Amino acid sequence: MAAKFELLSDIEFPEDLKKLNLNQLPQLCTEIRNFIIENVLQNGGHFAANLGVVELTVALHFVYNAPYDKIVWDVGHQAYIHKILTGRKKVFYTNRKLGGISGFPNIFESPYDSFGTGHSSTSVSAVLGMAVAAKLLNETNKKHIAIVGDGALTGGQLFEGLNNLAVSETNTLLILNDNNIGIDKNTGTVNNHLSNINPLNNIFTNLGLHYTGIVDGHDVFELISSFKMLKDIEKPGVLHIKTTKGKGHPEAEKEQTLWHSTSKYIKIENPQKQKLNNKLKYQDVFGKTLLELARSNSKICGVTPAMPTGCGMIEAMNEYPNRFFDVGIAEQHAVTFSAGLAIEGFKVFCSLYSTFAQRAYDQIIHDVCLQNLPVIFCFDRAGNAADDGATHHGMYDIAMLLPLPNITIATPSNATDLRNMLHYFSKNAKGPIAIRYPKGLIPDVDFNFNNKVGINLPSGIIKQNEGKEVAIIAVGTMLEICKNAVKILASKSINATLYSMIIVKPFDETNIIKILAQNKFVITVEDGCKTNGAGSLIKQVKSDNNFLCKIINLGFPDEVIPHGSYFEIFEKYKLNAQSIADIVFENLG
Repeated sequence: MAAKFELLSDIEFPEDLKKLNLNQLPQLCTEIRNFIIENVLQNGGHFAANLGVVELTVALHFVYNAPYDKIVWDVGHQAYIHKILTGRKKVFYTNRKLGGISGFPNIFESPYDSFGTGHSSTSVSAVLGMAVAAKLLNETNKKHIAIVGDGALTGGQLFEGLNNLAVSETNTLLILNDNNIGIDKNTGTVNNHLSNINPLNNIFTNLGLHYTGIVDGHDVFELISSFKMLKDIEKPGVLHIKTTKGKGHPEAEKEQTLWHSTSKYIKIENPQKQKLNNKLKYQDVFGKTLLELARSNSKICGVTPAMPTGCGMIEAMNEYPNRFFDVGIAEQHAVTFSAGLAIEGFKVFCSLYSTFAQRAYDQIIHDVCLQNLPVIFCFDRAGNAADDGATHHGMYDIAMLLPLPNITIATPSNATDLRNMLHYFSKNAKGPIAIRYPKGLIPDVDFNFNNKVGINLPSGIIKQNEGKEVAIIAVGTMLEICKNAVKILASKSINATLYSMIIVKPFDETNIIKILAQNKFVITVEDGCKTNGAGSLIKQVKSDNNFLCKIINLGFPDEVIPHGSYFEIFEKYKLNAQSIADIVFENLG
């Protein structure tokens, strides 16, 4: 390792870190910060959050004895330094790449990753469970540490954990990493409470927790002193530290939301310019269309749990702050709050990342579907979430929603479909709607916001071309990949009929029966799990009607889907154009 990493080059594990003297630690922190800047800007990943916890992570591993002492990183996107100091520095260049280390803590990757994370506000519950287990095993000297950002304090599960932690008499420590921001700015009264906290009388002391703070989270000496003091206190406690997200990188400190995560293509000199030069993303289409609708109808509202910038709702929120709401990391509240608005006559767009919608499944069923309320769920990041990996793939939404009463499931194939659906459902939704679409760039090269909006939705299945020999049914945004597969087949004189499924429920059984009757071989392709996915409905129709055609459902299997690039994940699971064409070749002989 280069001379600029003079100290870091000799550190592989916490035992090596402990050999340094205290006066060397500031230099080590500088080297680690430079290592993060160099590597993450080159390879992509979560950037600003990790720059903010360098001193904290060094101090933690200098004082405590992981993996004997248990350290759990809430959400986990700030665990890069932890990984670097626990045996993964030499492979850090593989971070978030197919076959490489995960961008989040992973119990299968290292014993130092005490608990897998990726979703917010889970750490206190996990740490408490482990601490009670240690107590039952008479290992009461083992420290159990949860590192929680102030943004996670907007999540209900964290308060459920705190409610039990305070009376547990366990050797636990909650480190509150207070940087006054999540991905976007924090919302709600807890944030205000932390900004003016009384060390002797606050939410934590009132729960009966031992509170220490506020400590400078960038002073490694003060952190070490605090940890040494707290190490021998074998009861639940809170250490409140103040940090700066993006610390050490001027642009990241200034634009903390923009620099939360970077792609490997963003240049250090001007990330904003790179963003502006990109093509439109689905999130841009959602956000701009939502703003159009809000301007034309005062009964349009929007709700998002802590993702206004990521989902694209931020412009509407800025223009209409009384109708568009960031409710914090509170998916359950977001859904039932939306239901409350809907029951009073408002058309509510509730934008949830598909993976986080899982956290509000009961509310979707009980508070929306059973009451047949016109909440329009916009499931962002549906399907393959690429390098964010297993905790962020949105592969279960169709399977999760199909059995629910009253709900319509829409799967736009491109940006034009998405915009048309948003307009259509804003006027015609009589019950719950779920529109799913992926992260990333739109495929419509001719898309323009000035294009005329379709006033009606076509049927659930749309024929794209006339062919024979085989029918390919592309669910949602898999249409573009399937078009390329059809071109490959045509080059070998096989003429496939391509269909686009843009409405999964209510199911277009009439057209599916025609397709099954006219073809000996049918392939369905979806960016989601095969089990109980859209393709399973087509197999059910075949069974119910005794069709003899062969059906192959392509989608993700019943296993944990890893991280990798968008295209690598599709290729691995034979969801790329060439693999689809090869399956046709094999089955047609």
